[in-house]
Amino acid sequence: MAKLKTGRHTSALKAARQALRRRTVNLSIRSGIKSIRQKVQIAVEKKDKTQASQLLKLAFSEWDKAVKKGVIHSNAAAHQKARLSKMVHAL
Repeated sequence: MAKLKTGRHTSALKAARQALRRRTVNLSIRSGIKSIRQKVQIAVEKKDKTQASQLLKLAFSEWDKAVKKGVIHSNAAAHQKARLSKMVHAL
């Protein structure tokens, strides 16, 4: 490893690398959640109840996984799940 400049600790450099990795993973999870939410909304707009309910199950699973990994807060997931299920069950 190259000699570090003054004030740059190895632990800080490692933390920066870890933060970058976590950020990319979290962004991909958030992106997946957003895309599946859009698919459910499109199915609701088309009034396709069977597809909307199938996608809703998938969305619930994705939100629960994101909460488990700490990407989003559990209350945020609950809020989104309630909002989408309300839309689907209104069909």
